[in-house]
Amino acid sequence: MAFTLRSAKVPPNSASLEEARSRVINFFKTACRSIPNIMEIYNLDDVVTTAQLRSAITSEFRKNSHITNPKVIDMLLFKGMEELGNITEHAKQRHHIIGQYVVGRQGLVQDLGTKDKGVSNFLKNFYRSNYF
Repeated sequence: MAFTLRSAKVPPNSASLEEARSRVINFFKTACRSIPNIMEIYNLDDVVTTAQLRSAITSEFRKNSHITNPKVIDMLLFKGMEELGNITEHAKQRHHIIGQYVVGRQGLVQDLGTKDKGVSNFLKNFYRSNYF
């Protein structure tokens, strides 16, 4: 899989918004197709399902859905391809993947609702600010 991602190069500039959009869609398909390999490389079966990981990737794409400048889209696409390349070439460790894509930006505070109902708002905000 790593060899196919090395051959996928992003041209420096998209001619139009439609061309940039089609490149983003193709990259999204490539990212979704690489999920089973990522699950196998990092042994994520006990932590997350394939659907949950696909949902995390989708949310990363939707964060930037408001951008309409093709140059900015190309830059984000390049950064995304670099991130996917690092992940598939095993340049990251398991806890990096879990922290960034499984636990996410909410941190571990989402687990506090069921475990510790008596935790103060101060601690919830403290935990939220220290995880990502």
